[in-house]
Amino acid sequence: MCGIFGVFAKSTFQYDSKVLSPALKRLAVLSESRGKESSGFSFWNEQQKEIQVLRAPIAVSEILQDQKFSNILSQNLFKSGPLVNGNGRHAHPFAVIGHSRLVTNGSQLDDHNNQPVIKGGVVGVHNGIIVNVDQLWEKYPELERTSEVDTEVMLSIFRYYLEKTDSLKAAASKTFQDVFGTVAMALVFEDLRKALIATNNGSLYILTNDKDILIFASEKYILKKLAEEESLPRKLGNFRITQIQANTGIVIDLDNFTLDLFDISCDGVKFEPSDALLNDRFRINLSAVTKNGNGNGKGKQKKLDSLIDLDGIAVNPRAAAERKILEFNFEEVNQLRHCTKCLLPETFPFISYDEKGVCNICRNYVKKNQPKPIENLIKLVEPYKRKNGEADCIVPYSGGRDSTYVLHYVVKELGLKPITLTYDWGMVTDLARRNIARVCSKLGVENIIVSADIRVKRDNIRKNISAWLKSPHLGMIPLFMAGDKYFFYHTKQIKKQTGIDLNIWGINNLENTDFKVGFAGLAPQFNKKRIYSLSFFNQVKLFNFVGKNFLKSPGYMNSSIPDTLGSFFVRYLFPKKDYYHLFDYLAWDEKTIEQTILKEYDWETAIDTDSTWRIGDGTASFYNYIYFNVAGFSENETFRSNQIREGMITREEGMKLIEKENQPRYETIKWYLDIIGLDYESTIKVINNIPKRYGH
Repeated sequence: MCGIFGVFAKSTFQYDSKVLSPALKRLAVLSESRGKESSGFSFWNEQQKEIQVLRAPIAVSEILQDQKFSNILSQNLFKSGPLVNGNGRHAHPFAVIGHSRLVTNGSQLDDHNNQPVIKGGVVGVHNGIIVNVDQLWEKYPELERTSEVDTEVMLSIFRYYLEKTDSLKAAASKTFQDVFGTVAMALVFEDLRKALIATNNGSLYILTNDKDILIFASEKYILKKLAEEESLPRKLGNFRITQIQANTGIVIDLDNFTLDLFDISCDGVKFEPSDALLNDRFRINLSAVTKNGNGNGKGKQKKLDSLIDLDGIAVNPRAAAERKILEFNFEEVNQLRHCTKCLLPETFPFISYDEKGVCNICRNYVKKNQPKPIENLIKLVEPYKRKNGEADCIVPYSGGRDSTYVLHYVVKELGLKPITLTYDWGMVTDLARRNIARVCSKLGVENIIVSADIRVKRDNIRKNISAWLKSPHLGMIPLFMAGDKYFFYHTKQIKKQTGIDLNIWGINNLENTDFKVGFAGLAPQFNKKRIYSLSFFNQVKLFNFVGKNFLKSPGYMNSSIPDTLGSFFVRYLFPKKDYYHLFDYLAWDEKTIEQTILKEYDWETAIDTDSTWRIGDGTASFYNYIYFNVAGFSENETFRSNQIREGMITREEGMKLIEKENQPRYETIKWYLDIIGLDYESTIKVINNIPKRYGH
């Protein structure tokens, strides 16, 4: 889930370095929105008979400033010179592929995990996630694994089939049959004067004039913006921007500049007996840069023996001891007074009970799972549908269970062609990313990723939690999650970029968590229209509360403040148009949702909980541990209580569920604290020492 990009130009290309150099650099920077944790380029150097690869664990905008990049680019640009093939420039192809990485499989601090990836004489860049990596290595024991990155197995299989079939198209088709997940890729070869680009979910676009240049990127908007900023209509003449449809690819002849479109999903394609494997082989020359512009690209790597692998492998021998530090005071919490109808305890903010023991939340509750007729939504979306086959809907997609079901329903039942938007603010887990890959791959849906500067976001979280630990107050916990609210803002931006107005969300009104601002002194608002709405009076009251706590712990005065203010604005004040909620028109049913996503998409669950809720966000396990440990309840009580009020489950069923769901999720908590840079043991001990609101 990254940004891939590149430029291919014919050997007799009529434009000089003043066109190619700025276009390539701007293309790279525009692609940086999809990932900033590492980057790399591969240059086809005809004169030196090399494929030159440059990569580093830094953002692409930083690598562009490095002298190594400038030197390699200069070597490969067309230059004035003696007439060759009738023009005044060197007669050699220009071929560059690049990558801006959002780290998924494998740390970016290990250069072997960064892209472009080199394997078996194939150099490739890949956007997406392959979720059956381990199974593929087992299927092909003769192939050697040298890194964690999932792209390696794809390139290994591609080379395996290329040698067997002598055909790029056949190798691509066979490879895509094997891999499960999302793939958009670009490949060049040491022994072929050809390149290949292909995708199984449509997250790939090209800009070409069909005669001497092709530029590709992960999003249409990137190419449109590039054309506008670099005046490409004037420089290139007529060109078109086209989506590479799901399960298709293009073989590019670097000498003659022929573009051969093919279907990667069709077993019955009659492949040519040979794609002209040549003896004129190229060397592959790998180099890397660090932030200093020298070194081997490995940087200062944190020792991995301090981490927990969320795929279930505890690599720290102290894990058992660390797990024991976590408290689970369920028996003491059970001694609290609870509502006789729902699960809420006496420690819940602003709660009161009547003579029958029923709480005021239950008494004022108005059923929310009362959808309008689905026919209303069908009529609403009909005018948005496009007849030309282009995307007509945006589905904000976190990879969670509700947004997964919404995507399924939008495609299968509403007949729309969506683009999904994933906003990664640093807390999206690899589990969520793998599920996004599974579903988008199977549905053939493009996934646009907007990646924050994850290093900055995580640093802001660390600063705010550090300040909170010095003066803990439950009302300040929402500050930990401020960075994720920009989903609303980026949805509006993607609407502008794609020209798509309709967006359909999977917000579930049963997930109302008013208690979070209740701890800040805000009384519950009954019958509010949306779970994220807040009255003006309460907005002022909340600002006043936050300001007082800032004075108590000056550490809150840090670089995260603009992010926090912006998050407040986009959540509560940001205008929303052409904006619909599926569950306003369709009853939310947990069993139906779980059965659908697990059965049809092999949706992956977490290793440290049986629940399918809140497993794609690394923050939830941490703050729910605090809430339950200090106040004796968490989000689980509020969610299950709403289900009880709706008649979905009984109170007894709810009690059994929360006993399991409130158990500390050690693996995810450990992962969360490690990636934001907080010491696990000292952090948990501070939380454990906060005075409890029960057990007195």
